[in-house]
Amino acid sequence: MKRFKKLLALTLATVMIAGVTTGCGTASTTSSAPAASTAPAASTASTAAAKGEIYYLNFKPEIADVYKKIADAYKAETGNTLKVSTAAAGTYEQTLKSEMAKSDSPTLFQINGPKGYAAWKDYCADLKDTELYKHLSDKTMAVTDGDGVYGIPYVVEGYGIIYNNAIMTKYFALSGAKAKSMDEINNFAKLKEVTEDMTAKKAQLGIKGVFSSTSLKPGEDWRWQTHLANLPVYYEFKDNKIDLKSDATKEIKFQNADKFKNIFDLYINNSVTAPKLLGSKSVDDSMAEFALGQSAMVQNGNWAWGQISGVDGNVVKESDIKFLPIYTGMPGEEKQSICVGTENFFAVNKQASPEKQKLAEDFIYWLYSSDKGKAFVTNDLKFIAPFDTFKDNEKPTDPLAKEVLRYMSDTQLTNVPWNFTAFPSQTFKDNFGAALLQYAQGSKKWDDVTKLVIDQWKAESGK
Repeated sequence: MKRFKKLLALTLATVMIAGVTTGCGTASTTSSAPAASTAPAASTASTAAAKGEIYYLNFKPEIADVYKKIADAYKAETGNTLKVSTAAAGTYEQTLKSEMAKSDSPTLFQINGPKGYAAWKDYCADLKDTELYKHLSDKTMAVTDGDGVYGIPYVVEGYGIIYNNAIMTKYFALSGAKAKSMDEINNFAKLKEVTEDMTAKKAQLGIKGVFSSTSLKPGEDWRWQTHLANLPVYYEFKDNKIDLKSDATKEIKFQNADKFKNIFDLYINNSVTAPKLLGSKSVDDSMAEFALGQSAMVQNGNWAWGQISGVDGNVVKESDIKFLPIYTGMPGEEKQSICVGTENFFAVNKQASPEKQKLAEDFIYWLYSSDKGKAFVTNDLKFIAPFDTFKDNEKPTDPLAKEVLRYMSDTQLTNVPWNFTAFPSQTFKDNFGAALLQYAQGSKKWDDVTKLVIDQWKAESGK
């Protein structure tokens, strides 16, 4: 655990100094913020403050319903109103820009790290004296600028290949299986061998495909153009000893493009859905396939447990849901763990009245310190919270959160940090995703995808 914390702290700290980042479970975005208003706080803000209202623009669509329950509980306990709006997947920055231009703008919002702060610094209040920041377990995780604190991380997350152990156990028992247990699958070569054999035996296993559909519908492709792409970029920065504080991150060679292609091809060629039809598939489709036992594996993060367990007809038992690292064929990947980090930071709108800012600060402290708030965080939001207000028995017990904690505590493995926080704008990621769809459909060559990534990374990072 200490080794992980040091690694995460170092990675986040250096990226923060560089002033770069993006998005999770969910894809975050970066864009230019509107010019800061020079007008005094609007009278509507004072009215809202008098009513005790906090307007929060939520980043995560998958937890929108939970925030409705949180708002009801907060109202009942404090008398204050929590107004929550949720941006559609892949549209957060666009929605935030629109909402911030209104007189009744959000008081509480999210930045995705230092790059998000760079875009929204005119709206980010200094949170170093807030109660929540005082309880942040590892303060190097915060988004800082000089002595100021402008983003407080509210969750630590992990992602990898989620698998259904019941299906895998069934496969291992088959005659001629290419492995006898998951312990043997610790690199890409073995994963590929097992996957292709499972595809050949999918009728015996009762599945439609080894992997759930690779969601390449526009706005739903963040698992590939951000999360999956994190691995080759991480290894490129690591192998070239790139100083994340330098301008060296403004361009990449994409030298591990072939490794990305390895796993991406494995996903799309052993899927529930044929490659040419993946442009119509969403993340919800993918997770439903896994929940219904139509697939054995799916790439996603610990936040996906709520999606899986919430599917009508879910057949995956808690005891059977596990994580496997995303193997791509890198040398030494037998010691690689899952990807662990954060891109979710609370920010408070300094353009709002002092009264509204205080209400927002009080709310986030209530959420992460009160018994009722912590119960929502652990049991409903299913967050692994980075605050010392949580006791051991208040940490998440859902299967994927426990898997993240297990990997974090494994000193034999190295967690992959979230270097996608250094990716360029959402435009870059959208174009990357569109190119991946064209590749899957057979209308774009892989060399052209590689060239697009290199060229547009450099063009976008220079802005």
